[in-house]
Amino acid sequence: MKKVTIYTDGACSGNPGIGGWGAVLIYGGHEKRIYAATENTTNNRMELTAVIEGLKNLKEPCEADVYSDSAYTVNAFLKGWIDDWAKSGWKKSDSKPLLNADLWQELYSLSKTHKLHFIKVKGHSDNEYNNLCDKLATDAIKNYKLQL
Repeated sequence: MKKVTIYTDGACSGNPGIGGWGAVLIYGGHEKRIYAATENTTNNRMELTAVIEGLKNLKEPCEADVYSDSAYTVNAFLKGWIDDWAKSGWKKSDSKPLLNADLWQELYSLSKTHKLHFIKVKGHSDNEYNNLCDKLATDAIKNYKLQL
C-alpha cells in the first residue's frame, strides 16, 4: 500500500459565506496542489471538503497521513466520534441531527477505502504545508469573489 501525506485546510469569508479549501498531496517527492471555492458555506464544511477532495484524488487505496488544523475534523477520527455517528444514523449523542452529515458520510466512506492517520497541526503557525493550504483556500476565495 502506497504511503501518501495529505495536508488540508478550509477557510470562509463570513460564516456562512464564500468558502475555500486547499490540499497538498505528497507522494514520492511529488506534490499535487488542489483547491476550490464555493458560496454560502461554512468553515467546517470547507475543512471537511479539503480532506474529502484530497482523498478523492488518490488513484488507489493508500495509507495516508492527513494533517489538518481542524479539531472538528481530526477529533472525529481520533476520539471515535465518527464511528458513533455512523452507528446512530448520523445523529449526535442527544439524538439531534448531525451538522454536515452529508460530508461526514462521504468522508467515512472514503476512510474505509484508505488507511488513515489523522494528525492535528496548529493553524497559522510554522507548518509550511498548513500555511500553503491556508493560502490555497484563501486565494480560492479571493479569485471566486473576483468572478462575481
